[in-house]
Amino acid sequence: MKKIVLGLLLICSTQLIAQSGMKDEIAIIQSVYGKSKKDLVGAYMSLAEPQAAAFWAVYDAYEEERKALSMKKMEIIADYANNYATLSDEKADELTKAALKNNVNLEKLYAKYYGKTKKLIGAINAAKFIQLEAYLQTSVRTEIQDAIPFIGEIERSIVPKKKN
Repeated sequence: MKKIVLGLLLICSTQLIAQSGMKDEIAIIQSVYGKSKKDLVGAYMSLAEPQAAAFWAVYDAYEEERKALSMKKMEIIADYANNYATLSDEKADELTKAALKNNVNLEKLYAKYYGKTKKLIGAINAAKFIQLEAYLQTSVRTEIQDAIPFIGEIERSIVPKKKN
C-alpha cells in the first residue's frame, strides 16, 4: 500500500510541475534570485545606450525561442510523468531521445544568439549574456530535476520487510 501511495504522490508532483510550465520557470528564478529574469539580465549586463536598446530587441527574440524549447521540455516531463509507472524500453528510448534533442536545441540557440549579440554588444558582453543564460537554465533544470523521480526510484525507496 505504501508503495502505491508513494508512487501516486511522485507522479502527481511531477505532473504538477510539467503542467505549470513557464510559470514554474518564472517562479523558480524569482524564488531563487528575488527578481524577474529580465531584471536579472538587465542588472548583470548593465549596458549603456545605444547597446542596451539593440540588445533588448535581440533578447526578446531569444526569449521567444527559448520559451518554445522550455515548453517542449515541459511536455517531455509530462509525458514521462504520465508513463512513469509503466515505463517500457521503447518509451524510455523515446523520452531520452526527445530530452537530448531538446538539450542540443538549447545549445544551438545559445550559439545562434551569441553570434547575434556579439555583433551588437561585443564578444565580452555576448559571453556574459550566454554565461548568465546557461547559469539560470542550469538553476531551473536543477530545481525541476529535484522534483522528478528517477526511473525505478519507487522500488529503491521501499525497504523490504525482513521475514522471520
